[in-house]
Amino acid sequence: MRFTQVICAAALTAAVYANPTPANADAGADSTTLTANAIQSGSFNNGQEETGAEAGEATSLTSTNNFINNCAGKTLTNGLQITTGSCNGITMGDIPAKTNMVSTIILNPQQGGAEIPSDTTFNITLQTANLVAGSFTNADATYYAAPQFLSGGNIVGHTHVTVQDLGANLNPTAALDATQFAFFKGINDAGNGKGLLSAEVTGGLPAGNYRVCTLASASNHQPVLMPVAQRGSSDDCTKFVVSGSGTTINVAANDGSKGIAAAAAAASAVAVGPDVDVSSSTVAAVASTATTAAANAASGKGSAQASAASKAGSSGKATASGAAVSKGGAAASNAGAAAAKGGAAASKGGAAAAKGGKQGRRAKREFIA
Repeated sequence: MRFTQVICAAALTAAVYANPTPANADAGADSTTLTANAIQSGSFNNGQEETGAEAGEATSLTSTNNFINNCAGKTLTNGLQITTGSCNGITMGDIPAKTNMVSTIILNPQQGGAEIPSDTTFNITLQTANLVAGSFTNADATYYAAPQFLSGGNIVGHTHVTVQDLGANLNPTAALDATQFAFFKGINDAGNGKGLLSAEVTGGLPAGNYRVCTLASASNHQPVLMPVAQRGSSDDCTKFVVSGSGTTINVAANDGSKGIAAAAAAASAVAVGPDVDVSSSTVAAVASTATTAAANAASGKGSAQASAASKAGSSGKATASGAAVSKGGAAASNAGAAAAKGGAAASKGGAAAAKGGKQGRRAKREFIA
């Protein structure tokens, strides 16, 4: 059995990434054959056949091969933060024992504590348990690209803090927009080595009401996976007030600016189907295209590639990073650009050749660690 191979040119280095492997992977990590002793029979039934199934429970999807081809024909995540949606076929990985579940408490700011002065630098401080902090992979190229793994029985990873503006009411009744935040930072260090971690909010925040939450993650940024459903939360949130008359908007850390080049590279990736040989000339062409795409992104000229990838994804004809297959049957171009009207091949270099395509639109993918 062969997996769909995907060659992804990373934006900043123009290197070709294939099969990223976690440091503790077993010897069979590069095999394309599902090993018999890795098959999980728990996926054979839908849960409704089990004794004690409760009314109203959803019917589970089933598979006899660990859903090995679940993402075939879909836009693959492929290490990127694809904001239009994708499918990730990477195994979930190692799960800790119940006694080693991650837990977090925010120490500062404190709910109901002293108000924080506006436009003033302060620290968000938190205490974690059972998290081996300080492991933080490149979020522009390895997002969700490797399984969760353990060290000493605990999850190896990191955490994040995200601050959102609550508006005029400290206790709003409407759910907040998850795409909006006043401050965000991935904490990629090990802190004091005993779970105490901190993030500096340089320049502070404007006056207002806020909520701060933690987001505990494995090394490749996936939310931590726990062994049981009934448990305390791995994360913590608290609400606080920033007082005064300051109105300076914080330039949030990890604002995703590096991801512009990554989005351009994603638009220029080549998706290769099963049983297709990848020649050295093809690999060289992808790397060359990625170099050009990254340079274009830096100067604001990478919009054609990004636009092509976006169109391909929305049409349902996208492969891993947005390579579109034209209705007329023309093959998708090496750069993943959408084919022009009538099925003409996409233009050399990965720019979209579709009639009427407007240049200058920035990539709408955001890459936030």
